Amino acid sequence: MDQPTNTAEGAPRQRPMLPSWTLTVTDAFDVTPQLRRVLLGTDRIAEFTYRPGQDIVFFLPLENGELGRRHYTIRKVDRETGTVAVDFVMHGDSVGPNFARGAKAGDTVEVKGPRGRIVFNPEADWHLLTGDETCIPGILHILEELPARSRAFAFIEVQDASWQMPLDTSGDVSMEWIHRGQIPAGPSNVMLDRLSAFALPDGRGQALIIGETSNVRAQRHHLLERGMQRSQIASEGYRRPGRLGGHDHVDD
Repeated sequence: MDQPTNTAEGAPRQRPMLPSWTLTVTDAFDVTPQLRRVLLGTDRIAEFTYRPGQDIVFFLPLENGELGRRHYTIRKVDRETGTVAVDFVMHGDSVGPNFARGAKAGDTVEVKGPRGRIVFNPEADWHLLTGDETCIPGILHILEELPARSRAFAFIEVQDASWQMPLDTSGDVSMEWIHRGQIPAGPSNVMLDRLSAFALPDGRGQALIIGETSNVRAQRHHLLERGMQRSQIASEGYRRPGRLGGHDHVDD
């Protein structure tokens, strides 16, 4: 999903130095009517180190001829075939979906990364993950790679059941797809209402909160008010009305 480049306050963040890659499209196909997967190959796959939940930064052509930064979560990596899979939410006529829609074998794209802090903490006793449609690739990948018996609770807000996908994991996962129905995607209390009814388990937990920025901030504040520490919560806004490209780092 297209995500903001600046912080929530509008001040540019100093970007870290990230590895650069020229990736080659090997295939592109629809996973569901709303999600399209692009497989990207590299002969440097042994150097491509990442943690599930991290993303890569695509440099995609804009209408003005410049390149725009767009962050997309890594869906999976196949070391044997040397490919990185990225799922794109096909949400209309914008830069990312247009790239995925037109991607064909042999096309190349410049990316940087991997990057991101929405990753599994093995020291936590339990794990809470929340997000919307744009977060499906990251949340599913994290859950699929959980160590055996790791306890996790996942809530994913979607419009309806057509977005739901199966999960194969060794973890002890309670997963709930929350249907918002006719409520527009974006700022709302849908996830916050569900989170308010969630009883925090005993032990020291970890919360990975992602999605629309204002929703992420509200959920973060709610968990802090209920006693979770800042160090237990990783939160990033994947999108915000009126903003394209990047992430909002929600730390307040």
